[in-house]
Amino acid sequence: MAKSWLNRNVLSLGLVSFFTDVSSEMIFPLLPIFLSRFLGVGSQIIGLIEGIADSISSLLDIFVGYFSDSRKSRKQFVLAGYGLSALTKMGIAFASIWPQFLFLRGFERLGKSIRSSPRDAIIAGSTDEASRAKAFGLHRMLDTLGAIAGPAIAYLILSSLGDTESAYRTVFTFAILPAFIAVALIALLVREPKKKVLPQKKRAGFWQSLKLLTPNYRSFVLISCIFSLAYFSFALLILRAHDLGITDANILLLYLLYNIVYALASVPIGALADKFGKKNTIICSFVLYALICIGFASLTQWWQIALLFAFYGIFVSADESVNKAYISGMVKDKSRGIALGAYNSAVGAAYLPANLLLGFLWAAFGPAIAFFTSASLAAFAAVALFSKVK
Repeated sequence: MAKSWLNRNVLSLGLVSFFTDVSSEMIFPLLPIFLSRFLGVGSQIIGLIEGIADSISSLLDIFVGYFSDSRKSRKQFVLAGYGLSALTKMGIAFASIWPQFLFLRGFERLGKSIRSSPRDAIIAGSTDEASRAKAFGLHRMLDTLGAIAGPAIAYLILSSLGDTESAYRTVFTFAILPAFIAVALIALLVREPKKKVLPQKKRAGFWQSLKLLTPNYRSFVLISCIFSLAYFSFALLILRAHDLGITDANILLLYLLYNIVYALASVPIGALADKFGKKNTIICSFVLYALICIGFASLTQWWQIALLFAFYGIFVSADESVNKAYISGMVKDKSRGIALGAYNSAVGAAYLPANLLLGFLWAAFGPAIAFFTSASLAAFAAVALFSKVK
């Protein structure tokens, strides 16, 4: 009997991501300003805090994915990951010196690393191949709606209380509530997907489990890493818009436009991938990204930049959900945790050299060269995926 893609686990985990992103987006866009303005922290320390956070966010995915495969319950990893993030947000509301924020920000991202692969494996195990991308799309849509609601709530609080340290701490304190609502939803609503009962076998070791992943999967991860070398940090896209003369207020509108398109496109893109093929959709997303990079290198008008941000929202809606659904169909349920975790860790590891490379090209030769380089890498990855992966 086919499983419904809109089921208890998919909807519950989507709501979990919604409330978690409401909480996160109330805090983290404001945190650099808070540290600089009220604690006197310099840009180097702020960069250190965010750099460590980005590195940790996918550091443990591969190991957590492996251990979640070998345990009866993936839910316990999801609960632990979201629980750790919620506790650190409570700490952020009361922290007073920058080393505390460094410690708490790192552990908040550690929570993300613990929960991501097991959560995605639960979504995959709760759906059929024919509708899996749509389910991941719904999850991303709800996650992104949280990223829209969080800053809006923070804005309303700051507008009411003023631009003071106590107002910022009020925002951080209010952000604790949705974080713990997310934890409660996991505990009360999420269930382990039913698995086929198989004869007990000795569990493969970590390295053996990696070796058992198919050559087709390994080729896809390698090509994804190549594509990730083309990946611009969203902050650099904002910087490009600012360099082109777009005002700070209009940049906020661009960010809002991106998130709205991202949210609206996630389910339709997933449905499209389920119907016409996940691999085909990923190839199209790589090509779209290459065109977006060419656009950022050559276009200058306000409406053109707005259009690029809208297309970027469409690209991310495919990149975040279809890839996970595609990987989930490549492997058996017992290996989904390590397969998703290895993908997350590999792609995450590529982001640092990508930003260093593109940042160097930008500084040395100008933004156009950096964007054209990204476009070339993305196009190469699209061709490689078409020809090398089944």
